[in-house]
Amino acid sequence: MYKYFTSESVTEGHPDKICDQISDAILEEILSRDPSARVAVETLVSTGLVLVAGEVTTETYVDIQKIVRDKVEAIGYDRGKYGFDAQNLAVLVCLNEQSKDIAMGVDETTEKEQGAGDQGMMFGYAINQTPTYMPISHYYASLLARRLAFVRKENILDYLRPDGKTQVTAKFSDDGKFLFFTDILISTQHAQDISQEQIREDIINHVIKVVVPEDYIKEDTKIHVNPTGRFVVGGPQGDSGLTGRKIIVDTYGGRAHHGGGAFSGKDPSKVDRSAAYATRHIAKNIVAAGLADEIEIQVSYAIGEAKPVSIGIDCFNTEKISEVKIIKIIEKHFDLRPKAIIDRLKLRSVKYSQVAAYGHFGRDDLDLPWEKLDMVDLLKTYLTKDVI
Repeated sequence: MYKYFTSESVTEGHPDKICDQISDAILEEILSRDPSARVAVETLVSTGLVLVAGEVTTETYVDIQKIVRDKVEAIGYDRGKYGFDAQNLAVLVCLNEQSKDIAMGVDETTEKEQGAGDQGMMFGYAINQTPTYMPISHYYASLLARRLAFVRKENILDYLRPDGKTQVTAKFSDDGKFLFFTDILISTQHAQDISQEQIREDIINHVIKVVVPEDYIKEDTKIHVNPTGRFVVGGPQGDSGLTGRKIIVDTYGGRAHHGGGAFSGKDPSKVDRSAAYATRHIAKNIVAAGLADEIEIQVSYAIGEAKPVSIGIDCFNTEKISEVKIIKIIEKHFDLRPKAIIDRLKLRSVKYSQVAAYGHFGRDDLDLPWEKLDMVDLLKTYLTKDVI
């Protein structure tokens, strides 16, 4: 019996991803000037409109209007005929200070260490299917989306527009071994005067064949390119967008659980972001060290409390040592208090806008602190140790 799993990705010109990138660009600019700022910024886009709302507590000033327009232009919406133009937008801003009730639980004092910025559960995941320890379907969906943006920006396919989506379905044997891709789907916004036949030929030759290994595509693999036959109207002209509506694209393509909290626009005192990065770092190092072939880590917090309420794992029967022992290793070597996470992963100096599109994890094109395999040698020793 065969098993199948599908993951998707989107390009930076997708309406929801525009919002994520604007939110993170604002966050990044504020933190560059005031590393201790508290930021929770949401963005909404529609035809000709960008609305920025949220809570910001800071001693600095940033030009929100300029950040928004610069980011929209960098994404590629710089002409009116694209239906969304950086210089001809209505940019509305509605920002307030962080609630003092929340700040009271998060602020570090002489009597109290920094607490979590909210309650909730976060998940980290890793699997040894790919070089980046990501699920293979999501890994290639993300690579295809990045390639789609590349051929547009480099004018290899100069008729492409910023909006686009990819989707990959992987086939596995009953014992979990990857076999090949049964379906590869790419939808891309394009100029009006390009034929569907031309788009299909170009996408196959310049995107799919460049990214996907030849032996991952079989005779019965279905290639879908712009299945509706036309994708001229796209971006915020075609659909409204909102920060945090692509959280599965941001993480593991649906292969792992998700606590529901988005990343973009949030400073690292929010454990939705920092704890998700920390658990990915732990999971990746555990799998790379050979303690398990696959692992999902869940951590939960209470608002205002520093120590996690719980830590749980699932190795899907791939563990090489007991799960009880792995939890003890995590508790001994990885401090999951918010301030410890921020300091260890240097989260106040990360360029967040670079992960606001194409995924926060498995990014072999970026030097991200939560992707470093800096604990592998230590963790390997537990394959032979009898005690923690």
